[in-house]
Amino acid sequence: MMSTAREHALNEIAFCETILAKGGLNVLSDTFRGVADIEAWEHYPPGDVFDPASNAQWFYHCHPASEGSAEHGHFHCFLRPDGPDGAIHHLVAIGVDAHGRLLRLFTVNQWVVGDDWADADKTIGLINRFDMQMPSPSYLVNRWLTAIFVAYESEIAALIRARDAALAAHIPPAGILAREDRGLEITSEFAITLLSGS
Repeated sequence: MMSTAREHALNEIAFCETILAKGGLNVLSDTFRGVADIEAWEHYPPGDVFDPASNAQWFYHCHPASEGSAEHGHFHCFLRPDGPDGAIHHLVAIGVDAHGRLLRLFTVNQWVVGDDWADADKTIGLINRFDMQMPSPSYLVNRWLTAIFVAYESEIAALIRARDAALAAHIPPAGILAREDRGLEITSEFAITLLSGS
């Protein structure tokens, strides 16, 4: 049975997408509002988005287009428990297609984002603190991201545990830590199939 919080969050995700669609927009196009050329690897918006009340942070970026890939790019979501100048912890990445439709949630190895390492227990304790209530670059995109953290809280927690298990089992080349091994990028992922019409 679906929890009330999860059901409300799924409705919130659908609401944000519906309002954007009424204006001919989607999560991705609203994130890129005012951007003329989208470049691979660049952070959008420049300087990232940071909420000083919750210490949540995110940026979007895409990789060079690869044939057969449905994913356009992903939102990397972080938490800075001690404020803007403190340690930063990557929570999850949210992959979307070129129309802003949610495709997957995944975790990455530490070298990918260069965050401050925290084990699964500590990282999972930060999930429910991701609350992005900022007007830019899009209030609806920020609400959408926050709702994903509520709707998929248990899946994100499981991904973070799987991340640590993958790192513990990984055997890197001699002299390299598992968290620094560029041969291991994605440490866990979860395909999204629950949002009909997305």
